Amino acid sequence: MAGSQRSIAKVTRHHLLNPAALGYLALVVAVAVWTGVDALLVEQQDASLAGIWVFFVTGPTSWLFLMLPGVLPWAGVVVGALLQAAVLGAAYHRLAGRLHHHRARPNGA
Repeated sequence: MAGSQRSIAKVTRHHLLNPAALGYLALVVAVAVWTGVDALLVEQQDASLAGIWVFFVTGPTSWLFLMLPGVLPWAGVVVGALLQAAVLGAAYHRLAGRLHHHRARPNGA
């Protein structure tokens, strides 16, 4: 059982620690910071719609949490960001592997 837990952690780290996943997570953090600054520091006469951008960049996964009560929609933002980052990381490694395999082939083959 310990071996399977380590392999899950290794796979997760492998998919989250690459340029595509880290770039996406940086975008999510930047949008979340912008939303927080807008909500806390910008004085507006009407309601601001800046908060929906966090759900847009983490959708469609975060949209599944929108109808839940309390702070659970914000848990959807975290789940959506991590899930989409892992998918982007897997796609990055798959494409990087194909490019590496293509370059490693001899020209005559």
